[in-house]
Order: sequence, then structure tokens, then C-alpha cells
Amino acid sequence: MQTGREAFDAIMRKRHADHIPCHDSPWEDTLTKWVSQGMPTNKDGSPVDIIEHFGFDMAGCGGWFDWQPRHGYSETVDETDEWRIVRNGSGGLLKWWKTHSGTPEHIAFDMTSREVWEEKYRPLLVGEFDRARLGDLSAMTRSLEYWRAKGRWCIYGNQFIWENMRGSLGDFTMYTALVEDPDWIHDYCRVYTDLYKTAYRIMIEEAGKPDGVWLYEDLGYRGKLFCSPKILSELIFPYYAEMVEFFHGYDLPVLLHSCGYQEPALPLIVEAGFDGLNPMEVKAGNDVFKFAEKWGDRLAFVGGLDARILESGDREVIRKGVTDFIEGMKARGARFVYASDHSLSTNINYHDFLYSLDVYREHRMY
Repeated sequence: MQTGREAFDAIMRKRHADHIPCHDSPWEDTLTKWVSQGMPTNKDGSPVDIIEHFGFDMAGCGGWFDWQPRHGYSETVDETDEWRIVRNGSGGLLKWWKTHSGTPEHIAFDMTSREVWEEKYRPLLVGEFDRARLGDLSAMTRSLEYWRAKGRWCIYGNQFIWENMRGSLGDFTMYTALVEDPDWIHDYCRVYTDLYKTAYRIMIEEAGKPDGVWLYEDLGYRGKLFCSPKILSELIFPYYAEMVEFFHGYDLPVLLHSCGYQEPALPLIVEAGFDGLNPMEVKAGNDVFKFAEKWGDRLAFVGGLDARILESGDREVIRKGVTDFIEGMKARGARFVYASDHSLSTNINYHDFLYSLDVYREHRMY
């Protein structure tokens, strides 16, 4: 039997895999709940490593660098026992909750015009690259060595231009600029694409080459994309294609993580050269079987199991849901990694999740 790394790599490179690898991502709140339900802990009471404990086959080993114009900058401007409002290095005010996991609430933004971008922030992103943005490269090297020795498929991962814009401009300015000032969007994307290529060139050549790359860009919500495929194709995807080509130059497969509805973006994702897609949220309207039938010859799929099946608390529902998902993907000739269609929420019981993995292992062989 292949190692998880070998099977994962084969799936991403359109080669033969003898079994279906496994991956998933519990929220921190979920792990806290699972500890109370019997999940083992370290001596300090923290949950044991999820990759080893659950037998996941992919490990994040680095790639997350400080992309903010004012790198290393974070100012807490207000705080209570429940939340903290922080000004980031792009001038954005974001409200982070202390009591639960989740994305931050947008409060206010400084980068509200092209003039502000050009005068205050753009100059901090061009010119000589500041290696302080990268952090400890030796830690990345050690992580690669550790997880490869354990047979895991090792990735570098980061968000990219779409998520960066949301955290820098805010939704109102961003969507207005996409329609009324596309030249600004192009300039923003050009500057960041160049920054990322420089950062990743250093990481790959000095810290070590991973097995693949994961880009986090949430392009949709329930039933819709955040903007039209036409705007995405003109203003965003050319830079995705450039980054994919850059990573392919190092012989690295590239996965796109994009929550929400994805179907109208699938032709763009394939055309840009992405090798895989995650997570295919069912509750957002995605039909992963349909994706596999139409795009399975071009894309690998990581995820797609409706997490509500795991949240049901019903072992019969879990067994049938996991079995139908795996066998349905096999029947369609899909190259896929078993995983849920979103992060694992606190609605999932620890022992039910272990049971779902047992069912997966019964069906994982091709």
C-alpha cells in the first residue's frame, strides 16, 4: 500500500493511486470540545496533533508570510473579554472574537481610494524585498523533514489577492473598484503577484521544496459567486494563472481553496491551470458528483463530503453518507481526497468523527 504522501501526490499528478487519502480541518473550538469528549491531550492539556491522531495525509509546513504593507504591524485599538479590535498593516480595523473561532468582522478601512493605496501602501510593497516578512525559514525546513519522514504530503499555503483585497480595502471599496476602477485592481494584483513570487522563490529555494501549494481564496457564498465570472476572468484569474505557472515551474501542483458556490467559476479555475479544488461546499449549492463528471479529467478534488452528515449524530446516517460519497466518487472515476466540504464544526461529536474515519477506511482502497 502506498503511503499517504505517495497516494496524495499520485492523485494531484493524474497518476495511479492505490487508495484514497484523507484530510480535514477542525476548528479550534471543535478541538476544545473534543478534548472534553475524550480526545487525548498533551501534558499541557492541549489536543494532540490532529494529523497523527486522525491519520490525515497532508501537512502544512509553511508558506504563510506577512503580506501586509506595514509588515509586523498590529495595533489593538479596543478590547473586551469577548473581542478585540485590531488595526492591521493595511490600515484595516477588524474585530476578532476571543470566545469562538471564525472570520473577523470588518469595522473600517483606511485604503478607501487609489490615491491612498498609491501614496501610503504601495511604496511599502515594491522595491527591495524585506526578508523579515518570511519568518523562520529553518522552521519550515524542519517541518518538511519531519512530516515527509512520516509519509505526509507537505504543502506551503497562503491566502492571495482576493482575500488580501478584502482585508485591505473592505468589501465596499473593493467591489466599487472592481467595476469603476479596474486599473487600480490590476495594479494591486500586479504588485502582490510580484511580491508573492519573490517570497515563494526564497522559501522554495532556501527552506525547501514542498510537495504542493495551497492558495486560500473564498470566491463565493450560498448559491452565488461574490462577483461575475466576467469580472473574475478579467481582473483576478490572470494573476491566478501567473502564480500557478510560477509554481508549476518548480513542478509543484497547486490547489485552490474556495468556500461557497463554485460552479460558474469552474471553467476559469481549470483554464488557470489549478490542479485541485477544495472544499466544494454542498450547503452552498455545489454538486461534487457533477463536478467530477464534468471536470474530473482536469481537476483533483479535496473534500466534498457534506459536513451536515457528520453533524447528524446518527451512525446510520454517517455510514450511509460516507459510503455513498466515496463510492459515488469512485464510480465517476474521480481523483479525490476524502474530506468534509468545510471545516469541522462544534456540532460534530468526537466519537462520531472517529466512526466516520472507520467507515472511510473500509472504502478507501481503489
